[in-house]
Amino acid sequence: MSQANYGKVAVLMGGVSAERDVSLMSGEGVLQALLSKGIDAHAFDPAHRDMSELKRDGFARCFIALHGRFGEDGTVQGALELMGIPYTGSGVMASSISMDKVMTKRIWRFEGLPTPAWSQVSNAAQTRAAFAQLGSPMIVKPAREGSTIGLTKVTTLEQCDAAYALASQHDPMVLCEQFIAGDEVTCPVLGEPHAPLALPLIRIVAPDGNYDYQNKYFTNTTQYLVPAGLPAGEEEAIAELAKQAYQVLGCRGWARADVMIDAVTRKPYLLEINTSPGMTGHSLVPMSARAQGMSYEDLCVHLLAHAALDSTSMTDNARTIA
Repeated sequence: MSQANYGKVAVLMGGVSAERDVSLMSGEGVLQALLSKGIDAHAFDPAHRDMSELKRDGFARCFIALHGRFGEDGTVQGALELMGIPYTGSGVMASSISMDKVMTKRIWRFEGLPTPAWSQVSNAAQTRAAFAQLGSPMIVKPAREGSTIGLTKVTTLEQCDAAYALASQHDPMVLCEQFIAGDEVTCPVLGEPHAPLALPLIRIVAPDGNYDYQNKYFTNTTQYLVPAGLPAGEEEAIAELAKQAYQVLGCRGWARADVMIDAVTRKPYLLEINTSPGMTGHSLVPMSARAQGMSYEDLCVHLLAHAALDSTSMTDNARTIA
């Protein structure tokens, strides 16, 4: 497809979630990449413009660089479905499920995929009970946020109340999760559910093992190792696990699966999957793509070329009948 055939492209960025600042950085990077390839791309911030303007202003495609709720959770995807504007990434249901860490873990567990033990809690007392059940350390985090926002690593019972209070500021649904000590890796996946492609794994080595919001986006002390340097066979097995995680949730376009490898058993555990991953200067999908020989600009164009609608086949059938 020639660049002209993409039509007028909106890069959705910013939004109203707790990840707004990161989204603006992602969106600006994507915008400049598409412009450098001669694509008629424009910034569009749903926090400042009504989504209906996309249809009114003749946008033909959307690159979703929004992160978090009201961008990555199926809501924007649903609006674009109604307007008939193809968009990058997963559809409504896959986006909604993947944003909800509890629902994601339930499906993975049902499908026999490994994920750390967890408990969904709605108050501090339940958080303390989860700590007694899951043991120390325990991760407490909002069930529907990203970028480690609102996350606490709890090592004592006395920390549970504050950890719950912090997480619940961002989401009334709070997830308590068994902490897996070991190597932290991430695996981007591209393509349709029936034929996903795993990009090279990245092993993350953060200062003091603390891969928090600051170390993700605003410091240069975190190490990202590509190749990951894992023991023989592990990288291939984790890539296969990431593809399975992507498939059972019905993801399409692209996503990034985060995995912890138990230091003792070397068993990998799926933590979560991101259906609108970061595209900043510190982001992992562009880093992995570069290791595969794909530039940031080419990655953006690739994702845009695969923009689609969940309803495309339904619409085509309706036209045929008409």
